[in-house]
Amino acid sequence: MSSTAVSTSSSRLRLPKWAAPAGVAVLFVVAYLVFRGTATLPHDKEAPQFLAVTDLREWIDDHRNDNPLFLYFLNYIRLFVGWLYGLFQSVLYALGWPGITGVMGALAWLAGGWRFGLAAVAGVSAFGVLGLWQSSVDTLALVAVSVLLSLAIGIPLGVWAGLSGRVRRVITPVLDVMQIMPTFAYLAPLALFFHIGAPAGAIATMIYSIPPAIRITALAISEVSPTAVEASSSLGATGRQTLFKVYLPLARSTMALAVNQTIMMALSMVVIANLISAPGLGGDIIRGLSRAQVGLMLPAGVAIVIMAVLLDRTMMAIAHRGPHTGLRKVDLVAAGTLAVAGVALIPVLPRTWPENLTVNFVAEVNYAVRWAETSWYGVTTLIKDLTTSALLNPLETLLTSAPWWLVALAVLAVAWRVSGVRPALTALACLLAIALLGVWEHTMQTLTTVVVAVFVTLVAGLVLGVAAARSPRYSAVQRPILDAAQTMPAFVYLLPALALFETTRFTAIFASVIYAVPPVVRLVEDGIKGVPAPVVEAATSAGSTPGQLLWKVQLPMARRAILLAANQGIVMTLAMVVVGGLVGAGALGYDVVVGFSQRPDFGMGFVAGIATVLLGVMLDRITQGADRRPSPRKRKST
Repeated sequence: MSSTAVSTSSSRLRLPKWAAPAGVAVLFVVAYLVFRGTATLPHDKEAPQFLAVTDLREWIDDHRNDNPLFLYFLNYIRLFVGWLYGLFQSVLYALGWPGITGVMGALAWLAGGWRFGLAAVAGVSAFGVLGLWQSSVDTLALVAVSVLLSLAIGIPLGVWAGLSGRVRRVITPVLDVMQIMPTFAYLAPLALFFHIGAPAGAIATMIYSIPPAIRITALAISEVSPTAVEASSSLGATGRQTLFKVYLPLARSTMALAVNQTIMMALSMVVIANLISAPGLGGDIIRGLSRAQVGLMLPAGVAIVIMAVLLDRTMMAIAHRGPHTGLRKVDLVAAGTLAVAGVALIPVLPRTWPENLTVNFVAEVNYAVRWAETSWYGVTTLIKDLTTSALLNPLETLLTSAPWWLVALAVLAVAWRVSGVRPALTALACLLAIALLGVWEHTMQTLTTVVVAVFVTLVAGLVLGVAAARSPRYSAVQRPILDAAQTMPAFVYLLPALALFETTRFTAIFASVIYAVPPVVRLVEDGIKGVPAPVVEAATSAGSTPGQLLWKVQLPMARRAILLAANQGIVMTLAMVVVGGLVGAGALGYDVVVGFSQRPDFGMGFVAGIATVLLGVMLDRITQGADRRPSPRKRKST
């Protein structure tokens, strides 16, 4: 037989690419139908591991003041953070509303001009008008302590990581876990080791806000021009002089972004930290959630948004000003006058905001919510019921009725196919650990909510991102909306969700979609815009229609950006869906909340937090591996 005949016969016998995945899928379907309802690992609230963790907490509480670890280490950390918080709180209370308003207005004026200075005065005054002056001051103090400690730790580590590739490789996995870990998961161990209150809340906020400080600082240092460093060394500068005279000045603008992101992360976390009795605006939001009253939540949510916008715009204005941009003498005089006037009025005016200048609209907001529920009841109920019956219930039934080993094999197969061997083994290890922890059923319920929310998020993100990439006018309209959405803390998104859909699983999904869509849209838009112009021109000149150009050229070439968008969508959705345990999402999020509120269930809440981390690591590693793998075409060509 000739070689031509052999090659022809082999090409005829070659199976299409979809044949192997389809065959594996058929095997899984058959296995599910055969073994359905067996080895399902139902949830047991009285599981031994839950009781063991609860007993451990009781032992720690009993020996907090005689165990060497607490007596000589952890207690001192708690006392130091508590002292620092008390110092900031005392200073802010001493300034009172006149002093804080004058000083904040002056700083904003110096950073962004007179318009921004007046906006800052109005924003700070809004805290008092909303009747939340003391809570806002407590939140400011907690944010100040958390950000100060985060930057004191994060910036030196970031500089070290930027200068040393070995240090960067060591701390990157730690930062990955810290950012993947949903915020709820921090709270149980912190309550265990640092008790509850402002110190534990500040430490929880630090854990959440340190990673961006380290990552962005390391990026800023690593991107400093090697030529400038070599020139400094050739002139005889020491390492310390090169650091302070070259690296830090040239990385200044990017490091300002690190400060900005640290502040935003801290503001987002201080609300959740109220679950371990951290003071501030979080208490008003948690009370509104527990009573399902948007009217109680809305003023605190508005105050947090105002605080976030003021701090965000101030830091961005400082970053854009540049190291050599001077201040006009008029601005210096005006800002100084404003600050002095505020401080001078402290003995004259009351330090707390006068009650007769507050506005209470709780009843009006609750009335508007009830009107919306009755007026839009048919539409919102239809959307909620359709999503629940068509997506949530079938998927949850599938995951909770399938044998645990079959779900583990399915995750292994998908992860292996998408990301490779190492991410697949990591995903399998996380899933097996969840099974050993005894929260398999609730993890599958949480996974159901996450999958549905991620699906909706990616569809919405792709549509909006593609539209923005192909229309500069639409992108200009959408950009400020995305800026505002990314500035708002996560808890604020629960307000419209709760107003429209009451306390259900769909409420958590709706809130998580609003929370996760903005970064997905940005990444998709940047990915499509990043496709080289010559490639687009070549496809257009070859006669491609706009649809063909999108599906055959732009989306495939933006694959890495889209996979990164999927990764970010999964991580942010998981974090928000767990928070949704406060508004009816159930499963792991509800377990965590119950573990904090009911002492006998602390073990269940603690284990649920660990399971949430494992679930996040599993989903993150799958999509990160997909982002790092070369495309099939590239593998084939090599």
